[in-house]
Amino acid sequence: MQEEVDFVLEHTGEKMKAAIAHLEKELIHIRAGKASPAMLDGVMVDYYGSLTPLNKIANVSTPDARTIAVQPWEKAIIPAIEKAILNSNLGFNPGNNGEIIRLNVPVLTEERRKLLVKQAGQEGEIAKVSIRSARKEANESLKKLQKDGVAEDVVKGAEEEVQKMTNNFSMKIDNLVKTKEKDIMTI
Repeated sequence: MQEEVDFVLEHTGEKMKAAIAHLEKELIHIRAGKASPAMLDGVMVDYYGSLTPLNKIANVSTPDARTIAVQPWEKAIIPAIEKAILNSNLGFNPGNNGEIIRLNVPVLTEERRKLLVKQAGQEGEIAKVSIRSARKEANESLKKLQKDGVAEDVVKGAEEEVQKMTNNFSMKIDNLVKTKEKDIMTI
């Protein structure tokens, strides 16, 4: 019976870690005014008839804090890459010199910064909902185990452990969001 309780705790921890990982991924996509190759992670390019991630057909780098450089492996696909960047709705206007595509990351206005902070907060809330959902699911599984014969004190201890995990992961979410908000508001 203890193995089942341990399984519930382990499974809950995995779900909570997944929520944090998802939040981190989402926060990377929120532009903070600094250039980052990760900003183009979702861009898919029509590469000889199949949609291919940009980073698989080009080197994406940041030569400075305001510029993203995209150097394709083949010069012939520069127009397809520019089209994909424009269609991605990231707000970039690509320009090329025949070899490298350059994207200028504009300085954020105060109003835009506030919107991005709000968006980061919303992503944090979504992650917290996932954490609370994992906690609820774990507690329901533990109650079921108690009905199946697991000792009440073992279940209570496991529920306390689930609550500690919930508190720890919620603090991690708060810290990630605060760090992102600070990053966004820093000029």
